[in-house]
Amino acid sequence: MDEERWVPGAWPLRGLGPREGLLPDLVWPVRRHDAGGPTDWQTRSGAFRPVGGGLWVPSGVEQTVGQRIVEAVSRLPAHGAVTGWAALGWLGARWFEGIGPRMEPRPVTLALGSRHTLRPDHHIEVSQELVPAGAIRRVRGIRVTSPLWSVAFEMRKARSDEEAVVAFEMAAYDDLVSVAELAEYVDSALWIRQGVARVRELLANLEENSWSPREPVMRRTWQESGFGRPLANCPVFDLAGRFVGTPDLLDVQAGVYGMYDGGLHLAGAVRHVDVAKEAAYRALGLEGATMMAGDLADRDPFRARLGEAYARAGRRPPESRLWLPGLPDWWTPTFTVDQRRGLSVAERSRVLRYRRAS
Repeated sequence: MDEERWVPGAWPLRGLGPREGLLPDLVWPVRRHDAGGPTDWQTRSGAFRPVGGGLWVPSGVEQTVGQRIVEAVSRLPAHGAVTGWAALGWLGARWFEGIGPRMEPRPVTLALGSRHTLRPDHHIEVSQELVPAGAIRRVRGIRVTSPLWSVAFEMRKARSDEEAVVAFEMAAYDDLVSVAELAEYVDSALWIRQGVARVRELLANLEENSWSPREPVMRRTWQESGFGRPLANCPVFDLAGRFVGTPDLLDVQAGVYGMYDGGLHLAGAVRHVDVAKEAAYRALGLEGATMMAGDLADRDPFRARLGEAYARAGRRPPESRLWLPGLPDWWTPTFTVDQRRGLSVAERSRVLRYRRAS
């Protein structure tokens, strides 16, 4: 291992062996008077800040998501692991940033079972569930639960079915889990766990091609409004097979699309692109409805706009349907986790680059 690139991290999966593996932009907390630890004066002067459990880091260390996870995992004994959103974020899922609905930092959940003395606080939550040894792995210096255990944990403990769906679909965005894998895992490893009934009931409603957390929210609202399930991020082509755009949701048969318009879309350049896309979709005969950030608290305005879009689409004559109902032969489909996992590195860079701006 390159010692210039790695610094001490968490204990290994078992025992108290060497702790190599943490990336150098993260700081492992230390105790007072340990090697590299603060003196009494440094802790009193504010040069170091406490992270809990008698551990400290320099006050200038930025509390990034990764640093928050490291500070939480430093309090683990010689067993247990990070789970839930923090494990998924550590494993590379970009949408798990540890921010709650009111923009507050979410505590990092540590899965410890019942043999521990650690108490939860505003930095950490403690799960008493016993995690099977096969569901724990060591990744870049810390112990985390597997993607399947982590996403199932988030779904089982979510405050609502909607939040549970969002958790799965944002993990699927980075191809950490698939619907088929979760279905098999539910039956083989989670069949008596608390909350597993919810996961099982939601399996048929899960999507593997959502590109942002608001898209599953819009899709569920769409279906709850009495319309059929739309396709997620299905590309639109004209009759000559030319690519036009990728709306967030699309009912191909009805000719209705949906877009989510958050705060980012209010910016001039982004809004200009959105308006151009809307004009291009209308030119093909598609009718659209936009969900805005304000609709999250009250879905009725979006439901009304969606109903109006379906009504307009129903009045269009057949000859105005100028979009291709399927995919042209040259297009590489990336709708499922399996399809994306089958891409080479070069192919992923080429065909998935459009998702980065979502």
